[in-house]
Amino acid sequence: MRRFKGHGLERLVGAILRAQGYVTYHSPTGSDRGVDILAGSGQLGFGSPKICVQVKSEQTPVDNPTFSQLLSTMQSTGADQGLLVAWGGFKSSVEREVPRNFFKVRLWDQKTLLDQLFQHYERLDEEIRAELPLKRIWTVVPDETDESE
Repeated sequence: MRRFKGHGLERLVGAILRAQGYVTYHSPTGSDRGVDILAGSGQLGFGSPKICVQVKSEQTPVDNPTFSQLLSTMQSTGADQGLLVAWGGFKSSVEREVPRNFFKVRLWDQKTLLDQLFQHYERLDEEIRAELPLKRIWTVVPDETDESE
């Protein structure tokens, strides 16, 4: 987390989205008006889904006003869907909004972000992999029936 604090987490999320095949735009550092990353599919990024991404690297859970801001920003940018990434997780008020906005918004907490990182690591930008060198290790998992014998 030290390497990807603040805007670094935005870079990591953008790299994961590019590894998934999206073309991304990162807002310049500073006031982003609720847009950290825009992502679109297709060769030039004009295809759907068009995703508006808000990234929060703080340790504290994200609250409902941040979620509402994402919904508003999705409208103003013409995004089909939104992604709210929060390293510190989400307050229950945000999680209650998930069923109503299931077809519009996805939430990535710390665990989901790491799952996405591991799933797409081999396709990440070389620069990101250099900052976060990982090596996959396979190990044998003991069969539970063997333990009882």
